[in-house]
Formats: sequence, structure tokens, C-alpha cells
Amino acid sequence: MNKKLISALGLAAFAAAGYAAVVAYSLLGRQFNNEETAYLYILPGDDMATVEQKIRETARPSCMAGFGLVSRALGLADRLKTGRYEVAPDMNMLGLIRRVASHAQTPVNLVVPSVRTVGDMAGRLADKLMLDSADVMRVLTDSDACRRLGYTTQTVPALFVPNTYQVYWDVTADDLLSRLQRENAAFWTEEREQKARALGMTHDEVATLASIVDSETADNAEKPRVAGLYINRLRAGMPLQSDPTVIFALGDFSIRRVMHRHTEYDSPYNTYKYAGLPPGPIRIPTIAGIDAVLDHEHHSYIYMCAKEDFSGTHNFAVSYGEHQQNARRYTQALNNRGIK
Repeated sequence: MNKKLISALGLAAFAAAGYAAVVAYSLLGRQFNNEETAYLYILPGDDMATVEQKIRETARPSCMAGFGLVSRALGLADRLKTGRYEVAPDMNMLGLIRRVASHAQTPVNLVVPSVRTVGDMAGRLADKLMLDSADVMRVLTDSDACRRLGYTTQTVPALFVPNTYQVYWDVTADDLLSRLQRENAAFWTEEREQKARALGMTHDEVATLASIVDSETADNAEKPRVAGLYINRLRAGMPLQSDPTVIFALGDFSIRRVMHRHTEYDSPYNTYKYAGLPPGPIRIPTIAGIDAVLDHEHHSYIYMCAKEDFSGTHNFAVSYGEHQQNARRYTQALNNRGIK
């Protein structure tokens, strides 16, 4: 055989072997350069070129030689799905490709917070998931969608139980809210059910009162006492006269001092004008707030006023005369600080 031909074939074989070694290394070698676990986010509309660029930016691989070859062999372009995919420092490219091809996402630890409005909640969820806040609001403000979840548009804040849940990043709004509905059902254990029945309250009513308690005090130790006061008022047929309900009705959360003109605002949420509970929660209630209602403190207090030391806690009173003294001290403290 011609020596030149043999030489050429040898070089070709050597090059092929070299290329095969590079491809093998790029697929099986530990060559990602992210020091900590990173995440590849694939969005609707992403194509293979976009995914390849995201892998480069996320994991900083030393070599991408085998990516296109194996992706084509697996038909990844046709199997590409949205999601959040873990890229651990010790992972190889083949493992990442297989993970994306099989839609093997890593769940998100989603924190459902206690926030003021369902609009705030929609924004928080959209920040953490592949959701448009408008899609979440579409469900939460649609009477038929809320009814399917077991709520009205006014009581739907009671759906959310603030906690941490594992969900997939690309979960839809409908699927997420259905999941939270199941979590809510699990939260209402038989023990909590019995306590609610003893109060003569539904889940939504407990959540509504809890939202008022949460709005009145951030001190978890004080919440059962505040809850007991409002239960005393409900049982006596007295208006709750809760300042946070007025602020919610007005939709102006910048108000620091509720005045008489504010309490004249006509809204079913204004508990100065209307006795009983408002139509629904005035914020997403906390677990501490809900349990404070269910395990409320038994006492005779029917009046409370914020303490003049601005500690966030309250002075409680049985008589109106004692309450007036407490109110005068607090009013003077407000005036001294120029709070209007």
C-alpha cells in the first residue's frame, strides 16, 4: 500500500480517536466550572441554541463538543420542555442532557408568605415560579374559578396557609392553586376542626378573624389575647371596631393613624360601621394567627389600645373608662411624635 495513503489513514484514525476522546470527555468528564449547584431554567420558546447558551452561562463547561451530537441522537429538540434543572458541580454533560430530556426537574422550595392582598401574593408567586402574576390574579378574581376551589373572591385569601412547599418551577397557576387547596385541607386537622366547631365558625371565618389579629399585632404571644377580645365582642354583638379593617377598606396602607373621617367610609370591611366579621380576610393569615383564634385566651377584655411605648403590643381594658385612659396616653404619644 502507498506509504502516503497509509500515513494519511493513520493520521485520520488518530484524529478520529482524538475527537472521540474529546467528545467522551465533554460528555462524561467532570468539566462544569460552577463552584456551587446552579440551575438551568428553560422557558417557553427556548430552542437548542438558547439552551446551549444558557448551559455555557450557568455551568461554564470546559467543553461542549458532545452536546450537539448527543442532543441530536436523543431528539432533544423535540422533547425540550420548560423547567428548572439542577446542575451540580460534579455532574457531567450526559447526565444534564438526560435530565433535560426526561423533564427531571428539581423542585422549588416555595415560601407562601403572609401578605396584605391577593395581588401581593400573585406577585410573590410570580417572582419564584414561571408564572405571570396576571395568570394568578385571573384565577383569584374569577368567581367561577374561586368557587371551584371552594371560595368566593372575598374569602379566597383563606386558601393560603403560609408555609414552605415543594413545587415545580413551571407549575401552572391552576395546578398551583389546586395544590395549595390540598395543603389547606391537610392543615385543617380534626383537632383544628373541633376547635372551629366549638367557636361556631367556619374555616373562612376563623381565617378572617385571624387576619384581623395578625394585622393588630405581630407579637405571637399577644395574639391569643387579641383573638379572645374580638371573640368577646362578637359574642356580645358589639362592632369589632378594628382599625386595620378600615385601612383595608380604604386600600391605603400608608395610613398610620385612623381618624374619625376614615371610620365613616362605607364598606362591608369597615368594622366600625358594620357589626360582625368582614366578608373575608383582610390579609393572608398566619398559622400563628389561625391557632391564636382556635386557642384564644379566655378573659373579660373588650377594649384594647396600642401601648404608648410603640412596642407594637397593647393595653387591654374591661371598662370603657379604663380604655379611655389608655387611649389618651396613646393619643398623646402620637401627638408628641407628630404622627397624623
